[in-house]
Amino acid sequence: MINKDISKLKIEKSDAVQYRRVRRKLFLKIAAVIFALIMGFILYRIVFNPVAEVKVATVSQIYPSQMFTLLNASGYVVAQRKASVASKITGRLEWLGVEEGNRVKKGQVIAKLEGEDAAAARDQAIANLDNAMFSLDMAKAEMNDATLHYNRQKELLSQGVVPRSELDIAEARYKRAKAAVAGAESAINAYKAALHFARISLRYTFIRAPFDAVVLTKNADVGDIVAPLGAAATARAAVVTIADMDSLLVEADVSESNLQKVKIGQPCEIQLDALPETRFRGMVHMIVPTADRSKASVLIKVKFLDKDPRVLPEMSAKVAFLEKPVTVEEQKPKIALNGNAILMHNNANFVFVIKENHTYKTPLTTGTQIGDMIEVLDGVKSGDKVVVSPPKNLRDGMRIKVKEK
Repeated sequence: MINKDISKLKIEKSDAVQYRRVRRKLFLKIAAVIFALIMGFILYRIVFNPVAEVKVATVSQIYPSQMFTLLNASGYVVAQRKASVASKITGRLEWLGVEEGNRVKKGQVIAKLEGEDAAAARDQAIANLDNAMFSLDMAKAEMNDATLHYNRQKELLSQGVVPRSELDIAEARYKRAKAAVAGAESAINAYKAALHFARISLRYTFIRAPFDAVVLTKNADVGDIVAPLGAAATARAAVVTIADMDSLLVEADVSESNLQKVKIGQPCEIQLDALPETRFRGMVHMIVPTADRSKASVLIKVKFLDKDPRVLPEMSAKVAFLEKPVTVEEQKPKIALNGNAILMHNNANFVFVIKENHTYKTPLTTGTQIGDMIEVLDGVKSGDKVVVSPPKNLRDGMRIKVKEK
């Protein structure tokens, strides 16, 4: 019964063909719509939203001094007064009172060596001197007595009371006493010299700063053996290294071919890599009278006119040699851009700022002209990209492509 019912089921061929035709027409319609949308989008991008090819410049922060700079050079900050402080005697470091960055005054004790032996030698010299002074007092007392006896014997001899031999004995005693006083005085001088030497030796155990300075490095620690020349393998020759911060100069190499642009007293502007936002006034202090044949350059020393505690030895620096001194106003950085980027409409300036490959018309307030740059007071900031010499068909919101140089 079931098999008979199944045998009756069948699909008409005409219905299947019709279904395939409908499906094909639907597919073609959808493809035609998608194609039309794509072509419309392409047509819109080409006709209504074209891509403009433009030149681009960056709004930058500049200093007015760049306009009258004759020459640029690079170098390093160097302390002209620098010392590795060591001891004149060998000893074990007992105390160290400074560390890196500490300021020290001339004569200030910064370290101390063990000095018990030097102190004992001083005490011994004091005792020897005291003993010599007692001996001198005794010799002087003996001399006074011998002088009185000698004079008395001379008077008695003149009266014929005593024989000549008594006078000779008194005279010999007087001369011995006089020699003893001289010897005691010489001994005192010797003991004074010995005491002076002992005190100097004890003073050498105190290591002092030779001038006002700042501690740059600490080269020894408590317990280290310190020797004048580091004679021992484990000895330290220097305890600390110090530098006079008032003696900091920038040493820069200038090519021989540009040396005629530099002269003593010439105004300069110094920029440190560690402090890029600050410009320091400077002046040519010295032109070292010799050339470096390997680099074909001459060393120029530039001093800072304004002291700043942030300036440290061995900082890398750039020096601009100027035509004239920098005024206070010229020391301040200014925001500027290429003058060819500025357009005017209805007596108002504007530029096309580029963001995400699109142009945005931006009002601009300008200031003075700095060389071929124009100062910007308001509208854009340093680092913004702007269109230079915009084409006439450039519009707000237009897509752009940067011209390759």
